[in-house]
Amino acid sequence: MAIHVVLYQPEIPANTANIALTCAGTNTALHLIRPLGFSTDEEMIKRSGLDFWDSVNITYYDSLDDFFSKNQGEFYYIETFGEKTHSAFDFSDASKEHYFMFGKETTGLPKDLLRKNQDHFLRIPMNNHIRSLNLSNTAAILVYEALRQQGFPHLK
Repeated sequence: MAIHVVLYQPEIPANTANIALTCAGTNTALHLIRPLGFSTDEEMIKRSGLDFWDSVNITYYDSLDDFFSKNQGEFYYIETFGEKTHSAFDFSDASKEHYFMFGKETTGLPKDLLRKNQDHFLRIPMNNHIRSLNLSNTAAILVYEALRQQGFPHLK
């Protein structure tokens, strides 16, 4: 698996569900770092009608430290103030693990994590009429850009 979406303390269940659907349809791994702003227990998943949830390669973590201790690869931090656009990065090496990390919807990623990783900030170009794009739309843009660069492996 070469492409990963990482959600740090996601708060809005619809965003996570939409991202999970993208991950299920593209063989992309989904990593959720607790606490979550919603439940993902089996009863809640059934009630929500997420019939694809079993098709998602999903891993849960109790903290950022827990996540980083179990994963290695290229980490990209999605921020509206990143200087480089998503298309300026090379995701074409399918033998590398590419992780796209998103912060919680209200406060983003932890500031100390961002200070240490400014060279791996990326952003999606947009005008100044809005604060940001929807989280699930942004994740889909990044997943498909990485897949495009890799030639859409294992997809028809």
